[in-house]
Amino acid sequence: MVYWEHGGRDLKAPLAMEAAFSDAHTDDERRIRALIAENNAQRATKLEQELFKQRTRLADAERILESKATKAATENKRIASDKIDAAVRRLADLKRMTLKDADSRIYPGWYAPVMIVQDGRRVVVPMRYRCRLPGWTEQMEREKPGTYNARRDNLRRVWGKLFGYNHGIMVVTRFYENVNRNGKNVVLQFDPTPPQQMVVACLWSRTPIPGEPDLWSFAAITDEPPPEVAAAGHDRCIVPIKPENVDAWLNPDPSDLTSLYAILDDRERPYYEHRMAA
Repeated sequence: MVYWEHGGRDLKAPLAMEAAFSDAHTDDERRIRALIAENNAQRATKLEQELFKQRTRLADAERILESKATKAATENKRIASDKIDAAVRRLADLKRMTLKDADSRIYPGWYAPVMIVQDGRRVVVPMRYRCRLPGWTEQMEREKPGTYNARRDNLRRVWGKLFGYNHGIMVVTRFYENVNRNGKNVVLQFDPTPPQQMVVACLWSRTPIPGEPDLWSFAAITDEPPPEVAAAGHDRCIVPIKPENVDAWLNPDPSDLTSLYAILDDRERPYYEHRMAA
């Protein structure tokens, strides 16, 4: 649906989500596969143009440095080299057939599969991982870019038009967080022990945009962290709900928020091992 509506325009999505359509069996799946291929061709063209631009920048900087070491030329050489390496890696990823663990990772602003209930049926919808709240404009969203997390203590106030109405779940095997270590930002990877799939509680929104496809977007609910996450330096944590509570979560009753809070409280509580993210 998202690929149809966007007509193959560049969408940020994990490679693993797109790879699911490589073995297409139905006409709909083949159409999505074709749109993904079109999207990837556009990405490759942009990356090749970026490579040409940065290689030219690098050559110019090196030519200047041959006669005189300047700060500007040194910086241009460093930046161009970094951007060349990044573009080469991304081009290789577009051609790579074997998936890696990192291919399932999502970032704020990327699309990810979210399960919701529509017309009494469970469906999976690709949604952007940063929620545009009801009534918000694009400008308002830019001013408050942190809405990929829905804090549990703000569910009634900030998220009141979605909490009790638009509930979803996302299945993950780990999560990542930015942590300050000695004045520097580092990214930590948190893995549940023992390894397991976690059903993360989410809220979602569908925003009509005149002249464009509707924007489907979501946020993961977060709460105070367990001791091991707090000790690692982070103050929030996703909320993995129990499988037996999934149906009640996906079919919320806005007149009984107490029961919904009880689902969030009666969560899975694995121990999270952490390490530096690759």
